Amino acid sequence: MVAKTFFGFEKILAEELRVLGAGKVQIGTRNVSFEGDKGFMYKANLCCRTAIKILKPIADFRVMNEDDLYRRMQRINWRKFMDLKTTFAINATVSGPTFTHSQYVAFKTKDAIVDKFRREDNLRPNVDVKHPDVRFNVHIQDNWCTVSLDSSGASLHHRGYRTATNIAPINEALAAGLIMMSGWHGQSDLLDPMCGSGTMLIEAAMIACNVPANLNRKEFAFEKWSDWDADLYDLIEGSALKRVKDFRFKITGYDKAPSAIAKARENIKNAQLSDFITVEEGNFFESEKPGDDFLQIVFNPPYGERLPIEMEEFYKQIGDTLKSGYPGSHAWLITSNMESLKHVGLRPSRKIKVFNGSLESRFVKYEMYAGSKKAKYQERE
Repeated sequence: MVAKTFFGFEKILAEELRVLGAGKVQIGTRNVSFEGDKGFMYKANLCCRTAIKILKPIADFRVMNEDDLYRRMQRINWRKFMDLKTTFAINATVSGPTFTHSQYVAFKTKDAIVDKFRREDNLRPNVDVKHPDVRFNVHIQDNWCTVSLDSSGASLHHRGYRTATNIAPINEALAAGLIMMSGWHGQSDLLDPMCGSGTMLIEAAMIACNVPANLNRKEFAFEKWSDWDADLYDLIEGSALKRVKDFRFKITGYDKAPSAIAKARENIKNAQLSDFITVEEGNFFESEKPGDDFLQIVFNPPYGERLPIEMEEFYKQIGDTLKSGYPGSHAWLITSNMESLKHVGLRPSRKIKVFNGSLESRFVKYEMYAGSKKAKYQERE
């Protein structure tokens, strides 16, 4: 199988799959290939935090042009996966000089399937792009084509808990990946000082409590397959739920907007995590760290893409607030605004290239020491 993810999160996803019990895990670009049985396919969809699709390849071959693609698609035994009553959809991704339009590749694949059934039965199955019985994925890299069954359906970042969103909400799987990349797994208090609709907070709580990422999701594509085994899935889900654990630290979110706090509370309630997360109306720039214990800060500040803000001054205030109010903290933030990042006025100890949607971004870490840095090092010695 192949698990698709975002650029930069391949190693995290590979480790997730290994921990879950996958075999022959291999890292690719924006994907990780692995081996497992049907039960593991269910488990990967349910539990992987940084995967956006779990694909099951059914054919691969070299294709030289559009006519060749059509002929090769007709050779596949589609009846193993569908019949005349099955509705289907095709998703395609292409890269390379020969095939440049993904929609055209999807269209040619659809034609090949429909024409094959029509030639053999004088009837054709129907396409349903919104809610098909089976979804196929076609991936062409240069001239190599891989056809897969899409076991997930809608992208796995659709967790099922987020019914209310703020402006520019962060993708759930991306949020989980950033929190994992920051090294946090529930070993300290955590703060999102610009929490919006609460996605970072919810993903952090699910990581801390080991709640399966897609427990609240309404359905997966594999539930419509002819070999769907509901009893096996219940067994997998029950086993995952036995690993859920308690969490003794605090997860807190601030936001200036009352509407954002209301949305965050609704989403937190939907995720059944109200016991672990506190959100309150507040301005980060007027706040300071409560207590002396170590604090992990992870947040997604505005980039200036969709929110009208004087960005240089805004990012300067982020740095000033961290310096004056948050000693003994590690602060991670993601931004695509590289220019404004320079105005934070702190030297990042790490800077990682990631993408937020199509926006090339940086995930940066600032280490705020209690007292001078020299004293901190001396204290460790």
